[in-house]
Formats: sequence, structure tokens, C-alpha cells
Amino acid sequence: MRNGKGWDRGLPAAGPGRTYENREDDVTDAHQIPRPRTGIWLIGARGSVATTALTGAAALAAGLHPPTGMVTEAAPFGPCSLPPLDSFVFGGHDTVSCPLPKRAEILAEAGVLPHGLPSALHAELAKADTAIRPGAAAGDPRGEEELIDTYAADLTAFTREHDLARTVVINVASTEPHPPHDAPLPPSSRYAAAALRAGCPYVNFTPSTGLHHPRLAEAARTARVPFAGRDGKTGQTLLRSVLAPMFAQRSLAVRAWSGSNLLGGGDGAALADPAAAAAKNAGKERVLADNLGHLPEGEVHIDDVPAMGEWKTAWDHIAFDGFLGSRMVLQTIWQGCDSALAAPLVLDLARLLARADEAGLTGPVDGLGFYFKDPDSGPGDLPGQWRALLGLAQRLTPGGERAATGAARGGDGPEAAAAVVGEGRETVTTLGGDGSAAPPDQGGPATARTGEAR
Repeated sequence: MRNGKGWDRGLPAAGPGRTYENREDDVTDAHQIPRPRTGIWLIGARGSVATTALTGAAALAAGLHPPTGMVTEAAPFGPCSLPPLDSFVFGGHDTVSCPLPKRAEILAEAGVLPHGLPSALHAELAKADTAIRPGAAAGDPRGEEELIDTYAADLTAFTREHDLARTVVINVASTEPHPPHDAPLPPSSRYAAAALRAGCPYVNFTPSTGLHHPRLAEAARTARVPFAGRDGKTGQTLLRSVLAPMFAQRSLAVRAWSGSNLLGGGDGAALADPAAAAAKNAGKERVLADNLGHLPEGEVHIDDVPAMGEWKTAWDHIAFDGFLGSRMVLQTIWQGCDSALAAPLVLDLARLLARADEAGLTGPVDGLGFYFKDPDSGPGDLPGQWRALLGLAQRLTPGGERAATGAARGGDGPEAAAAVVGEGRETVTTLGGDGSAAPPDQGGPATARTGEAR
């Protein structure tokens, strides 16, 4: 149960030796009324982001910590009827074998998770670990169709076994390099195709190709489930989406925008590959181009520094012109833990996509650019993206769908949203300035990744 001071289910605080494995998670009151449960299927399920999100969901559901960083716990989302965190059942795919309880202990030693939390939630972590299925490691002899069928079967079996209302698939694996045009589907696209095949809402929290592969364009266009992406916006690019529109609105000419990222952990190792780094930087560049109207000089350099572990330092140097050509510089430094920044956003997106599916939305979900560097639609500035997210919250509020649909049909301007209702499900489409339907972006720099644990 959510209250004004965070999560409080009336349960005793957990500690060593105490877990919540036997709590009544499937009832809403003393009359034992069954409550729908939602599956969360994480690609890269044993990586840092997935482990932090899963541990965090269990901790919040048990009332051990407040939901700091979870946007969907803010007041505007209260009426949306989002699924509660204690209704989540976790599973996933990964190619690594380190058990989740051990992975959580490693993150606690690194300072990402609070000390003692992994042991307090050992039962929850161990239970989720049993639902993780093997992905295809390098050299797997199976063809892509067989792999997609296998992944889709894993999703269907998980949903049926746990009697879930739906399962949301979220890619939180490490970044892939851009696949050649004549190459087979990259892993991220196979998982995305499997999600659609199994009828599961899909989120790509990485810069990897996912549904943006040209061969999946038709599947994405005709999808009967909602999807969103791509590339979660957690730190440096989040700040860029605030600062870039500031310069534009104040008519200050940005001459150059350069940056540097120092990071360790799985991300640092994956992004040491120049091709993977280029994929990651594509979203950072798009934020500047969308908000400034041009791409200024400068690049972002990403350096793998293993000694930094799970932590990252991001530095930006912005050269701009003021009145009468006076030259000025703004520098920013962002130091943080990517896993802790990303995890609450992953949980937000799981809740929003589950509710969108329940409400009957299909295709790319308008209003989620707030979470992504490279969103499917919407404005590029953070304030504009926040307003769009609030609009989505209104559409997801029970009883608000009809009003939102009417407003969308009556809207004007180059980005009016049109809601098309058919066969019991609602498809939200962005209209271009000429009134034509703009399909999901199938172009731009396609990106991908090779390892799964992020």
C-alpha cells in the first residue's frame, strides 16, 4: 500500500535471517481476493541494473526503503491505477551464471546496494533467479528463428506458470555495436521480436537496435502490444536535455559541446569497444541536435576505468557566445552510480507499460521521452517531455482514456496525437505537420551490444 511517506505494508523491518517469502502477496484484503500479478522479464537479468531494480522492488514492496527516484510514485500518477510493486514477478534471460543473491552481494560490497539488504531479501532474489533462462552465448549453433521461438516460449511459459495478467519485457543488457546491414538479427532484436511474438509489452532501455532493425519494421508497425525506447536517460544526457534548451531559449550561441565519461563495471568494459561507444554516443548527440537545431562541434569520449567499479564521472565543457560576441564557458561534472539511477526508471517503465497494455494502447507509447535519449516521439527538452508524460498519465487514468482520445483527435499543430480505436485496443500515432501518420523511427544510427549482463 502506498502512502504519503513512502511504502508501508505494516510489515516488520527485514534483517539477517528474516525474509518476506511467505507474505500474502497475492491478496488485497482479509477476504483473500486474488489480485492480478504482473511479470517483469529482464534481458540481462543478472547484470547490475537488473539486479538493482529487482532488489529495489523487493525492498520497496517490503517497506524497507522509500521509493526515491521513482517518478511514478509522484502525486500525478496516483490515479493511474499502476500495478503495485509487490504484484511484480521477476524472470529474465542472461548468458552469465552468477546467481542473483551473489550478484546483489557484490553490488552491496561496491556500495550500490545497502549493506545487509541482499541477505534480508535472499529468498526473493533466489526465487527470481530460478526464473532466469539461458540466452544464446557466442557460438550458439541455433538459427535466429529457432532462438526467437525459444525466447517467446520462455515468456509464454513464465506468464502461464505464474498466472500473470501480462509480462513486460525490458532490455537492460550491455550495449551492442551497430550490426552490418547483411548480418543476422543482433541479440537485442531477437529478444524484441520474441516479446512481440509472445504478446508482451516491450521496453528497450539500452541504445541497442532492438525493434529499430529494418527487418522488424513491419512487426513493430502491426504490434498488438505497447512498446517504448530507446536508451535510458540517467545522467549526462539528462542534464543536456535541461541545459541545451536553456541556451536555445536565451538565444546564446553554442559553439562547441564536448564531454568525457569515465566509468568501470560492465558498462565500462562493453563501451571500451569503439563501435559500442559510438552507438551510445548517438543518443547523446541527438539530444543536442534536437534542442539546439544543430549539432555543435565536439565529441564525447568514453574511457573504461575498472578501478571506478560501478561508478561514473561525466564531464561536459560548453563553449558559447554571449552579447556582442563575448565568449564564455560552462562546465558541469556529474558523479553517480548508473545502476542506482537507472533502476527506479526501469521500475517506472514496467508499471507504465503494464498499465498501457491494460488500457489497450499498442505500438510506440507517446509521452515516454522523459525516460529516453532516443525516444520514438515527442519533444527533446526535459520540461516538454515532463508535460508529455503527464499527458500520458491522464490517458492511463481509468475513465480518462475517452477524454484523452477526444483531446488527441481535436488537437492541432505539427505533433498532434491521433488515437485510433479498433477491435478493443487503442493505437496512438504521431502525426506529421502535413497530417500524415509518422511511423516509428526506423532510421538513425542503429545500435547494439554483445554481452548481456549490464
